[in-house]
Amino acid sequence: MAALELYSKFARVWIPDTTDVWRSAELTRDYRSGDTVLHLQLEDESEVEYKLDPKSGVLPPLRNPDILVGENDLTALSYLHEPAVLHNLRVRFTDSKLIYTYCGIILVAINPYESLPIYGSDIINAYSGQNMGDMDPHIFAVSEEAYKQMARDEKNQSIIVSGESGAGKTVSAKYAMRYFATVSGSSAESSVEEKVLASSPIMEAIGNAKTTRNDNSSRFGKYIEIGFDRKHHIIGANMRTYLLEKSRVVFQASEERNYHIFYQLCACAHLPEFEPLKLGSADDFPYTNQGRSPVIEGVNDLKEMQATRKAFSLLGITEAHQMGLFQILSAILHLGNVDMKERGSSSCGVSDESGHLAVFCDLTEVSYESMAHWLCHKKLKTATETLNKPVTRLEAVNGRDALSKHIYAKLFSWIVGQVNKALSTSSKPHSFIGVLDIYGFETFEVNSFEQFCINYANEKLQQQFNMHVFKLEQEEYMKEQIPWTLIDFYDNQPCINLIEAKMGLLDLLDEECTMPKGSDESWAQKLYNTHLKKSSHFEKPRMSNTAFIILHFADKVEYQCDGFLEKNKDTVNEEQINVLKASKFALLVELFQDEETPAAQSTTAPAGRAKFGRTTQSFREHKKSVGLQFRNSLHLLMDTLNATTPHYVRCIKPNDVKAPFIMDPHRAVQQLRACGVLETIRISATGFPSRWTYQEFFSRYRVLMRKKEILSDRKLTCQNVLERLVQNKDKYQFGKTKIFFRAGQVAYLEKLRADKLRTACINIQKTIRCWLARKKYLRIRQAAITLQKYTRGHQARCLCNNLRRTRAAVIFQKNTRMWAARRRYLRQKAAAVLIQRLLRGYTARLEYKRLVFERKALLIQRWVRGFLARWRFRRIKRAVVYLQCCVRRMLARRELKKLKIEARSVEHFKKLNVGMENKIMQLQRKLDEQHKENRELSERMSSLEIHSAAEMEKLHVRLKTLQEVEEEARHRGDLVTSLQEELELVRQELEKNKEMVADLNEKNTLLKSEKDEMNRLIQEQEQQIKEKPESTNQESTEHLQAQLNEERFRYQNLLTEHLKLEERYADLRSEKEEAADLSKPGHNRADSGYGSSQTESVHSSVLTGSEVSTMEREDAVQTAADVSLLLKLQRRVTELEKENMDLQSEMDTKEEQLQQQQTKELEDCQRILVAERDYEALKRQELESDNKKLKKDLQELRQSLSKGKGSKVASPGGQAYNVVLEQLNSTNEELEVRKEEVLILRSQLVSQEAFKHKETGSEGDSGESSRSPTLDLHELNEDGELWMAYESLKETNRILASQLQTQGQSHEKEVEGLRAELQRLKAELDQQQQMMSDSLELPHDARIQAGLQHEISRLTQQNMDLLEQTGKQDKMIRKLKKHLKLYMKKFGEAEAGVHIEQSSPDVVGESGRMVSIVRKERDFRGMLEYRKDDENKLFKILITELKPRGVAVNLIPGLPAYILFMCLRHADYANDDQRVSTLLNSSINAIKSVLKKRGDFETISFWLANTCRFLHCLKQYSGEEGYTKHNTPRQNEHCLTNFDLSEYCQVLSDLAIQIYQQLIRVIENILHPMIAPAMLEQETIQGVMGVKPTGMRKRTSSFPEDSSHSLESILKQLDVFYYTLLQHGNDTDLVRQVIKQQFYLICCVTLNNLLLRKDMCSWSKGLQIRYNVCQLEEWLLDKDLQGSGARESLEPLIQAAQLLQIKKKSQDDAEAICTMCSALTTQQIVKILSLYTPVNEFEERVSISFIKSVQNLLKDRKESSQLLMDAKIIFSVTFPFNPSSVALETIQIPSSLNLSFLTRV
Repeated sequence: MAALELYSKFARVWIPDTTDVWRSAELTRDYRSGDTVLHLQLEDESEVEYKLDPKSGVLPPLRNPDILVGENDLTALSYLHEPAVLHNLRVRFTDSKLIYTYCGIILVAINPYESLPIYGSDIINAYSGQNMGDMDPHIFAVSEEAYKQMARDEKNQSIIVSGESGAGKTVSAKYAMRYFATVSGSSAESSVEEKVLASSPIMEAIGNAKTTRNDNSSRFGKYIEIGFDRKHHIIGANMRTYLLEKSRVVFQASEERNYHIFYQLCACAHLPEFEPLKLGSADDFPYTNQGRSPVIEGVNDLKEMQATRKAFSLLGITEAHQMGLFQILSAILHLGNVDMKERGSSSCGVSDESGHLAVFCDLTEVSYESMAHWLCHKKLKTATETLNKPVTRLEAVNGRDALSKHIYAKLFSWIVGQVNKALSTSSKPHSFIGVLDIYGFETFEVNSFEQFCINYANEKLQQQFNMHVFKLEQEEYMKEQIPWTLIDFYDNQPCINLIEAKMGLLDLLDEECTMPKGSDESWAQKLYNTHLKKSSHFEKPRMSNTAFIILHFADKVEYQCDGFLEKNKDTVNEEQINVLKASKFALLVELFQDEETPAAQSTTAPAGRAKFGRTTQSFREHKKSVGLQFRNSLHLLMDTLNATTPHYVRCIKPNDVKAPFIMDPHRAVQQLRACGVLETIRISATGFPSRWTYQEFFSRYRVLMRKKEILSDRKLTCQNVLERLVQNKDKYQFGKTKIFFRAGQVAYLEKLRADKLRTACINIQKTIRCWLARKKYLRIRQAAITLQKYTRGHQARCLCNNLRRTRAAVIFQKNTRMWAARRRYLRQKAAAVLIQRLLRGYTARLEYKRLVFERKALLIQRWVRGFLARWRFRRIKRAVVYLQCCVRRMLARRELKKLKIEARSVEHFKKLNVGMENKIMQLQRKLDEQHKENRELSERMSSLEIHSAAEMEKLHVRLKTLQEVEEEARHRGDLVTSLQEELELVRQELEKNKEMVADLNEKNTLLKSEKDEMNRLIQEQEQQIKEKPESTNQESTEHLQAQLNEERFRYQNLLTEHLKLEERYADLRSEKEEAADLSKPGHNRADSGYGSSQTESVHSSVLTGSEVSTMEREDAVQTAADVSLLLKLQRRVTELEKENMDLQSEMDTKEEQLQQQQTKELEDCQRILVAERDYEALKRQELESDNKKLKKDLQELRQSLSKGKGSKVASPGGQAYNVVLEQLNSTNEELEVRKEEVLILRSQLVSQEAFKHKETGSEGDSGESSRSPTLDLHELNEDGELWMAYESLKETNRILASQLQTQGQSHEKEVEGLRAELQRLKAELDQQQQMMSDSLELPHDARIQAGLQHEISRLTQQNMDLLEQTGKQDKMIRKLKKHLKLYMKKFGEAEAGVHIEQSSPDVVGESGRMVSIVRKERDFRGMLEYRKDDENKLFKILITELKPRGVAVNLIPGLPAYILFMCLRHADYANDDQRVSTLLNSSINAIKSVLKKRGDFETISFWLANTCRFLHCLKQYSGEEGYTKHNTPRQNEHCLTNFDLSEYCQVLSDLAIQIYQQLIRVIENILHPMIAPAMLEQETIQGVMGVKPTGMRKRTSSFPEDSSHSLESILKQLDVFYYTLLQHGNDTDLVRQVIKQQFYLICCVTLNNLLLRKDMCSWSKGLQIRYNVCQLEEWLLDKDLQGSGARESLEPLIQAAQLLQIKKKSQDDAEAICTMCSALTTQQIVKILSLYTPVNEFEERVSISFIKSVQNLLKDRKESSQLLMDAKIIFSVTFPFNPSSVALETIQIPSSLNLSFLTRV
């Protein structure tokens, strides 16, 4: 379509306007070629005629359709020109309150002059990981794009933030750095990102100031390089600064301020540390009071100073250096107060009446005379001599100001260097992102050297920007294979050459500065002579000879030459600098140490013209001009930017009055032209600015297509349609994936689409109106017939009713008259009776009142007299009591003062601790006695060794005595008596234990009585509470429930933090162990390492189990519920780390002691081993001989019995039989004892046999001359008796050594126990002292209460200790009973053996056949037994290596939990507390390690189910009545009997909470990337959504073909989650909580994306969201999960969808919105209304007045100010008790688990 055809009637155009720059108008007539005017109608309905230029024939620019207004990207506009850009920005800024807009690759940021809630951590998380076009424009989106490209492309990035003063450059750069710090984090231990952010307040304090345009204007440029490592963590940063405005130190314009740091110093003048600086108010110093605006509204300089000092400290600048900085800054202020007096026409002097110069010299520690002299003099150097020349007052003042500026500049550079030093890193950054915060293009009424440098820098940046935009356009066309046509763009290289080329402005300026008599006027003449009429960018003003004009890319700027040379040279009196260098102030000297002193060079050089010239030249080379330095730094900056991928942020200042959300069109257009936005638009407009993918074009303009044109190939379809609709093929091009349109073509297509839709709407309206009219006619006809029918029936019924009423009226009148007459009679009768009654009563009452009156008078007199007497008595009594109170209070205060003095004294503590010292002395004395006994035992040991050596010599003599051993064997019967005596002693101990138990029971009854009393009081209080109204109880119950939920939520969050701390601790410990292993590769010991790791694991598990629960129980007893659990956890981690270190050191010492002890014991064993073997052999031989004799006697007895039985001499009841039987029994008993002793000795000999053979073998090789004494002994005694005697002595020595060692170990244990007791007593003493000091500060009642509570807790603790002792005693009793049973069993077996041997011949004789043995079916008890060695194997198979997808999928739900519990039951049955503790702790640690290694959903779900089942089993079989009432009688028999594991229930509950939270996080990671595409982007209802035109920042996943996630994929994923949870046996309530959390996540992510994406806020999108929510609700209905609370969690999203669809015009609509959107916050409602965007032209935008009315209606709401929902919230989880119906004895272990080592019991 031709461009002229678009200028038809009703087309809208933009015309220039003096007020609004551009004004909208509508054509009232069609434009025809040759017309000289356009007939227009303005928006105020006034008619105008717009004259056209007949020569150029340029028509006014067309206005975009309303549907395109307010787009996120300006390049999405069909018509790209200045008025369209300005209007789009104004609509977004003023109407929608959106400050960010894309313009191709540029982010346009408009300063709102108001704090907006769009920079919180929730917004950062929302933008993190998103593509740049996915969300609304934001500085975070640009930052994320830079960060993503750096991580993906491994290329450095840069963000260029520019704009004029007050546009918000500094804030934008600060938020960009905050985003990097939040998203990337730091890899070092010290938080580098905090240091990067801390540099901002420092640089703002020393480099920012208030100007007329901005309260916090940056007066310097800076480029910050943020370094990242290979993992993309921040490791450091570096800052470069450009062109500090030094003149502001000494001069400020009206309504402006100096740098913030000076006012912060003055605000802190009253602080003690700042008193030596002798500061005052900012109005007292000329350097701070020139602007007459010392205070910024809303800014507290004192608080800002605190933030600055905190930032200094964070960056490592010490307090001493900080005070040094403040000292120098204070000296600058005092130097500004130094006044000069004129002394004639050409000299002056210092007038220091106020003493400011003296203060300056004191602060800088320089000579007062030298500084006063050189402030008024200067040194002149000639070829032959040096002269000191006085200066005028004006020159002196200028010199003073120059010195102040120079000192501040040096200080600024030093601070920047310190900041860079703090941000630097030792390792080289892998990549970096640079943030450039630099001044924008500036033009003022008077422009000087600073504006010249600023505009020069902007020319360079604009050139780089143009080249980058041109490059991107070229790459896009080449990528899509579009025919490339050269795009003409503005090239500002000639302007740059004018400034920086040879003989350019800067070159001529430097040349003039080197001239002895150079001046600004001569420099101006050089400029005119060199460039005037030779350069098109250089002009001369008509009315000035000291100014020049440069045609910059943005505007013409006139510069005044005054001051150019002085500012370029930046000269300072060298002698003043020398005075400062001679200072004793180290920091001040450090500021000037990098300067070279020209005076020193001149003094060292010989006197001569040539030499002096060389010296001056070298100094000039060293001291570069400001312009040259700026040009070099700018070139370096450009090189850096060209080596990176740039991202552009252009900040716009909307108005000069700093009014929020008000745009001045003139100022906005001026900045848009200056910052390159319009240049980007122009470059885009010259090519193909509108770009659509084929799917986008098809989805949007499908309505324009014919049925035959729609093909399967989208590209061919689009080609056919465009060839029919647009005849000019130059208006579009087909690329590989996109269609490229010329400017205006999208508007034309939109017009065709709107016309087609309008025609369709008219047809639809026509048909519907016809249908409605006919429907109305038929309804009216039917209504008329019905009315006639009912009217006729009504008339007939009325006649019938009239007749009935007439007859009824007669009857009614008759009865009424009768009733009235009777009523009149009854009324008169009742009145008469009433009058009589009242009169009689009145008379009686009068008489009664008279009698009562007389009685009451007497009674009143009596009571009044009594009252007066009592009142007198009470007044006297109160006075006496008051006097007593005063006297007692005075005495009590005296006593209290004495007690306080005494309590503070050392003697008091000594008195308190005297008992403790006595105990310590007693313990020390006892310890000394133990050491003494140990020494005596060692002496005895040595004497025994000497004695044994002497006994060797007497062996031959004692051979005869060995024969007496046979007689001793006969006396072995005494052992039975000794056993009986031991049994008697056991019985006595049992009696003592019973007595002790009785005493404990008595104490327990006392405690129970006290407990009953407390329970009675509690019941009374509960009864009183129950008597209160039910409403109060209900409110308190709801309040308590809310508090419980809040506490549960807080506890679970703290538990999560505790888990993170534990993981961090475990990681640190593993890293430490790895480092230790790497550092000691050659000294690793497998066994010791295993032991230590096992000890650590057991210790940690014990801490997680019993100790944590014990601490919680103690806290519960002491009612310290208000103490935060987080502090406990942190303290616990600290204690664990400290304890770990202590254990490590203790382990090292123990290992050293163990090694020494082992070597010593090895030597002792080698000495004693020979004696041990001799004794054991002798003992064995004796026992064997006795055994032979006993067997012989037994055989004889049996023979005699058999003979007697055959001859029937002895009858079973005879005397001889009984005697023989008794002898047989005694013989058997003695035989059993001998057997046991022989077995023991043989087991000992077997262990030593190898060592004996080794000795005999080694000694046998040495020959006959070196035979061992053992061999000699064997030769001496053939029977081996001598050898046996020798061995018996060795056995004796071994026994003594073992006894000594045992005694030493017992002593060590006693010492450790005493030390532990001592520590406990110390802790108890400290607690008592703390309680005493606390109780003294409490009032009397509170002190009594605290004492009672402490006493109750102490008694409870004693009761627990007594119960523990009772448990130990019971355990000992059970052990002794077992021994007794064993002894009785042995005796019974001995007797039974005799009867069996007697009867066995008969049995054999009677029957010789084989009898089959049938095994009975065992009755299992539901327990599993395993060996100690198989414990690790059990955990490895059952937990570590168990795969949920493999073996576990075929198991019954919760089988690992059942197996672990059955093993636990066996440990409880065996009363093995160590195994119980190891089993529980190792199981918990193994589950944690599995979840840490394999964190997939199935594994977490599987172990969540098993952990909960294990927890339920512990409760179900705990024996508590509340849990066992659901059990069967058989299950109640399986309850735990010996151990109370309620504390481990809490530990398992915490573990289940941790697993649940990990499960939710895994679900979140899976669902999060699916939610936004499925809920918002996928077109689930075909044909409803319309795709609006998009710009360069378009989404790539907004359409069905490109979308990888749909609602069906979410529903399938929810099915997977749901069925997996059920398959693993998770409880139904737990599954409901998981589903609720999933739906909350869907709601959060969808609503947050909706709030941050303007393109999603439309009517059709609300319909789609509502449809998707309905699908989710149907899924809940299908799974029977309506009551899980999941549907309620979707309520905010449902209301947001309704808000998009509801009518939004009238006040009633506003009230309906406020009533409907109860789950949305005010900010969310207003945000959605502001973002609402029509997709079609038939929709209307929401007016600003409507949004304000909604805000007014919602202003009284009390709610959170947060815009986005927190998707990280995890609801508090509960685990309701769910008993299992599975009987433990019926559980079978599958063979696939390989748990054959488990034995069912």
